[in-house]
Amino acid sequence: MGLELTAAVERAQSGDTQAFAELYSLVYKDLYRLALMNLGNEHDASDVVSDTVLEAYKNIRKLRDAAAFRSWITAILTAQINKKLKEYMDQRSLREDIEDLEDEVPDEHTDIKFGRADLVQAMQRLSAEERQVLSLSVVSGYKSEEIAEIMGIPANTVRSKAARAKEKLRNYLE
Repeated sequence: MGLELTAAVERAQSGDTQAFAELYSLVYKDLYRLALMNLGNEHDASDVVSDTVLEAYKNIRKLRDAAAFRSWITAILTAQINKKLKEYMDQRSLREDIEDLEDEVPDEHTDIKFGRADLVQAMQRLSAEERQVLSLSVVSGYKSEEIAEIMGIPANTVRSKAARAKEKLRNYLE
């Protein structure tokens, strides 16, 4: 799959829109999961993924290492999520967001399902950075070094934030 991905990136960088569509199909579910885990509702998650894909399409030629496509597009997504979270904070308090989640627990979207509404609510109680670290590690399977690169923080910080976030989740779910 790695060589196929690299070849598709190189074709997309040459202007092949079909190759970019292939790339999109390979990463869409992961991007959507990350956005949904961080934002808590389908509409905003879809918007952020759309903005991410548009940004990636416009800047695909700037990607230096074709093999780094997944982490590159995830970094774009992370920036878009942070932008949306800032909008949230500008519009309403975290308390209102948590109350709204009771009505916005995601339904099925493609084949993505969440087990329990309380898990989604517990995730929303974490800080934006803790949600990002957990979703990148648990949902997408990135290693702490990769998350550090995506988020621009040290790998040791990623590991400690992940451990604290997991402990908080356990406490919230008890």
